[in-house]
Amino acid sequence: MTSPEPEHLDNHHRDTLRKIFQHPASHNIEWRAVLSLLEAVGTVTTGHDRNDRKVVVKVGPELEFLEPPAGKDIDDQMLVDLRRMLRKAGYGPS
Repeated sequence: MTSPEPEHLDNHHRDTLRKIFQHPASHNIEWRAVLSLLEAVGTVTTGHDRNDRKVVVKVGPELEFLEPPAGKDIDDQMLVDLRRMLRKAGYGPS
């Protein structure tokens, strides 16, 4: 993460951020924790239609359309997307 750690994030958010950038990749990062982190660092809006499950996330200059996972944990592709988005917004490893 950038130095120092973002002060506006609580310990749960910092832990989720560490898991996202951990190597090797953690395979038990919960969607609800990711969503909470994204709400803390950016803007999150959900689809206006019941059938539209996509979540629109804007963090810094990055805009992503994320599909919530069927289970409780995010998949590898979402992890790659999150790393890219968060790194470009200044939340990645230094």
